[in-house]
Amino acid sequence: MSDKKTVNICCGTGCLAKGSMEVYEEMKAQIAKLGANAEVNVKLKATGCDGLCEKGPVLKIYPDDIAYFKVKVEDVEDVVKKTLMNGEIIEKLLYFETATKQRLRNHKESEFCKRQYKIALRNVGEIDPISLEDYVERGGYKALKKAIGSMKPEDVLEEISKSGLRGRGGAGFPTGRKWKTAADIDTSPIYVVCNGDEGDPGAFMDRSIMEGDPNSVIEGMTLCAYAVGGTNGFAYIRDEYGLAVENMQKAINKAKEENLLGNNILGTDFSFDIQIVRGGGAFVCGESTALMSSIEGMVGEPRAKYIHTTEKGLWGQPTVLNNVETWANVPIIIEKGGDWYHAIGTMEKSKGTKVFSLVGKVKNTGLVEVPMGTTLREIIYDIGGGVLNDRKFKAVQIGGPSGGCLPAEYLDLPVDYDTLVKADSMMGSGGMIVMDDRTCMVDVTRYYLSFLAEESCGKCVPCREGVKRMLEILTDICDGNGKEGDIEELLEICSMTSKASLCSLGKSAPNPVKAAIRYFRDEFEEHINNKRCRAGVCKELTTFGIDEDKCIGCDMCKKNCPADCITGEIKKPHAIDADKCVRCGNCMNICKFNAVKVL
Repeated sequence: MSDKKTVNICCGTGCLAKGSMEVYEEMKAQIAKLGANAEVNVKLKATGCDGLCEKGPVLKIYPDDIAYFKVKVEDVEDVVKKTLMNGEIIEKLLYFETATKQRLRNHKESEFCKRQYKIALRNVGEIDPISLEDYVERGGYKALKKAIGSMKPEDVLEEISKSGLRGRGGAGFPTGRKWKTAADIDTSPIYVVCNGDEGDPGAFMDRSIMEGDPNSVIEGMTLCAYAVGGTNGFAYIRDEYGLAVENMQKAINKAKEENLLGNNILGTDFSFDIQIVRGGGAFVCGESTALMSSIEGMVGEPRAKYIHTTEKGLWGQPTVLNNVETWANVPIIIEKGGDWYHAIGTMEKSKGTKVFSLVGKVKNTGLVEVPMGTTLREIIYDIGGGVLNDRKFKAVQIGGPSGGCLPAEYLDLPVDYDTLVKADSMMGSGGMIVMDDRTCMVDVTRYYLSFLAEESCGKCVPCREGVKRMLEILTDICDGNGKEGDIEELLEICSMTSKASLCSLGKSAPNPVKAAIRYFRDEFEEHINNKRCRAGVCKELTTFGIDEDKCIGCDMCKKNCPADCITGEIKKPHAIDADKCVRCGNCMNICKFNAVKVL
């Protein structure tokens, strides 16, 4: 009898961009060549994101627990002949542990993996996302069968409340309380909505779940519908997420075929269906009322929330809206119980785990899921491997464009909803961008304000004009036109905008400005008073020079200078002609000896 092997190849968006589908097709062709009488029987799966996005394409072999990274098409034949057929390990393809400088046969032994606790991501990267059988094999729909078979709707509500689950979309509202509010309203229909309109720069948590484990979202929404009396569901998915839309639709269709969705689910009188709505292409549609307006076929603009959407949401009916990650947590909470989930996480009001997309100037970029209360240092240095190229850590931005950048002295800050708010930041949906010492905090703040100005719907004056004016001031500062009083004016506009704006976009838009001034005020003052950008990012405020003591005359800066402004002989210190310099920063970026500096 032949040995049975399963080969998982990540075909999430990140790995697809690096050629994983070509690797998958080549593996499929190589397996076909083996024939039915081969000594090894191989099952091939195209999975969702494995989390290690920087190291893709990722290929995993079970039950051997062998994982290969940065796999190319030309590597596939060797994988089949050497590893699958003969059990030989291909060292160059193994996971490289940045801390120990060693290669690991089982990547789950890496610091990146073993420090995580996967709940929302429990199936992502391990199953074929469009295979209902794979999902069921790992406990899928067990919670739904349990709820319908042996629990009353109020029992489901109680377990969600006991769990302490809070909305993972950013606001952190208690999920159980939201559901109970809708359930207590004696009217019909009641709608259940999934917010999959993830739009934060650097964020891809929800996309990865929808691509890699769509049934967990579907089951979570169906459990909610059972608990609150919901009849219709809508999955509002960002239009750019083509693979997520495709996999969600396939999963919905299959669930209907198996009587897990639709009329008389599992032979009961409970009926519930889900329809996919593609997003309106605007960041503001991630706001609950704007999202609902978009579903209704209107312009995606927020409305005043003097009446909560749980009471009057879609078409004026009670509506329960949660984001993708929240829904993915629900089935396992019902399966294992609210007390089990409540015991995870060390913070009083932040229970369970949180998924982050760890990106920027960090060695191990990708998806990370950790218990609430994990510190920033653990995430960035233990899991993330530290700052890229071992440069000095400067800041980490959390919470999307409306979050704040926290400096090095906050690295031991526990990540939870309330602690981050006190630090002038926010959880947000889970984007986490690491910055090194070559980052200009004034310029970063300007970038986030430019994003928010572009995405503001313009409906209310405080947001429309407040964000615009803050962007103008920040642009002047970066261009060398900053003046005394600019910082005070920024803070004044921050206060007005946060208090008077209609929706959360405007109310939270000042956060990056407030946090940057609070923690990096000296950089703002340096830009305004000294007309200097210490990071060398703001061109009008930058003059580059070369440290003669550090320069070895390698000539790399000279060869890569587009303005031909660097002079010097091989093995002798070089110099920069400031008058000819276009301040592109190539010389600083390419110098391996840190000889180029900002004067």
